[in-house]
Order: sequence, then C-alpha cells, then structure tokens
Amino acid sequence: MADFSERKLKDTQMKASINQTLIESGEKERLKEMLRNKLIECGWRDQLKAYCKEVVRRKGLKHVTVDDLVSEITPKGRELVPDDVKKELLHRIRAFLAQQKELSSENIPY
Repeated sequence: MADFSERKLKDTQMKASINQTLIESGEKERLKEMLRNKLIECGWRDQLKAYCKEVVRRKGLKHVTVDDLVSEITPKGRELVPDDVKKELLHRIRAFLAQQKELSSENIPY
C-alpha cells in the first residue's frame, strides 16, 4: 500500500512541476489559446452550448444552478473533444517538455 501512496505522491509532484514549468514559460497560455481555437473550429463549442440549452430546458431554468450545469456538462464536454485535438495537445506538451529537458541538460556544467 505504501508503494501506491508513494507513486501517487510522486505523480502529484510531477504534475505540479510540469504545470509550474508551463506557467512560467508562458506555454500554458499558448496551449490554452491553441485549444480554444481548435475547439471552436471543430464545432465543439456550439455542441456544448446546445447541450447546455438542452439541460436547462429539461430541468427548467428555475431549477438549474450554475454548479448543477457545470457538473452535468463537464463529462459531456470532455467526451465531445475530438481525439485529434487531444492528440495534438498531448503532442505539443510532450514536445515542449522534451525541449525543456534538452535546454536544462545543456546548462549542466561538465
């Protein structure tokens, strides 16, 4: 059990480190902008907007809170992201991290 907890802690730390690197470099904002544009281009935004309207109609405007709407549409929103958009985002993140690794290894004095 300790092995699982240690692995989970290490994963959490690695994610935090990657996120920090993305933020500090400005790459996170560039990736978000690329993702925003791709999702608009493929019609994802329109599909999700239509789904939101459907949820509000089904539950009634007076019975839907923003939190209810977010919790209901989040899984659908993730499901609707095209695989090619997910793959491109993952590819760009990996390429960025590889570039960062190369840069950091060049700065190590021998």
